[in-house]
Order: sequence, then C-alpha cells, then structure tokens
Amino acid sequence: MSTLISGLKETARSVTAIRRPWRDFLDITAFDFPFSFSDATTRIAQNLTHFRLNYTIILLLILFLSLIFHPLSLLTFLVILLAWFFLYFARDSQEQPVVIFGFTINDWLVIGALIGLTVAGLVLTGVWVNVLVAVAIGCSLVVLHAALRSTDDLLMDDLESPYGHVLAGGDEELDSPRGDYTDACQGCLN
Repeated sequence: MSTLISGLKETARSVTAIRRPWRDFLDITAFDFPFSFSDATTRIAQNLTHFRLNYTIILLLILFLSLIFHPLSLLTFLVILLAWFFLYFARDSQEQPVVIFGFTINDWLVIGALIGLTVAGLVLTGVWVNVLVAVAIGCSLVVLHAALRSTDDLLMDDLESPYGHVLAGGDEELDSPRGDYTDACQGCLN
C-alpha cells in the first residue's frame, strides 16, 4: 500500500511539474492573429507542447460538464479514467509491466484493452454522442487558443519543443543546414 501511495505522490509531482501557470496560459496580451498558415501551424505545435497539461485539463473539464446530467455515465468514465491512469499513465512500462496470472502483458495489448473498455463504456452508457460533441468542442477550443496565442514570450527547452530533435543538433548530419550535400558536389561545378 505504501508503494502505491508513493507512486501516486511521484506521479502527482511529475504531472504538476509540466503544468504551466494559468496566468501565462490566459495572458490576453499574448493573443494576436498569425501572419500565415505556416505561422499558425507552428504556433499550434509549440503551444500544444508547452501547454499540454493545461489543454488536457480543459478537455477533461468539458467532458465532465457534458456528462454531469448522466451520473451513471460519469461514474463509468471515472472508473475508466482510473483504469487508464493506473494501467498506463502512472506506471513505467519498462520497470512495472502488467502481470496477470504470472503472464506479462504487452503494452500494446494494455492500450488495446483500455481503448476497448472506453468504447464499451461509451456504447453501453448511451452517451457517445454527448462525448463526441464535447470532444469536438474541446478540440476546437484548444486548436483556436493554440493558433491565436503567440509563442514569442514562451521560454521553451529545446528538447521540449516539437522541433527539439532538430534544434538539439547532437547528430553529425544535423550540424550543417545543408546536410552532407556540400562535400559530394565539390567537384561537380568544375
């Protein structure tokens, strides 16, 4: 029991470490229209990475509000959410595999079972339309916020950025913006 509690505390610490302050998230002075479609997609990618937990909280709140008048469905989804949390999000898949009756269960099988459980919960409780509309509304609000919020004031770690693998540069082929083409064409121009 103490390992479960310490695991919950560790997970809570790691989750709260990636949540960004709401005052940064809702900073009205940081909102403006993107200059182009390319600028909008870059903003969306960077904001989704930077504010991922804030966006998740908003989506879950919208989903909760859509189910508030369906208490059985709400209870079902809380149980399913707990199953997702304990079987997938709160455990390290390498160090703590799921073991049932002495058999180690593959992570893909766990994910498939959880998705099946979620779909069954949607169908059996009869609120799949409510959930679908709530998710569509939530995703629309998230994408709208991510596109309109400027990323100029965000301090992002290079590895946190969606372009982190390009910015990190650790690989030899990423050291030059031209890649390996300059050496191959040295004799081509003569």
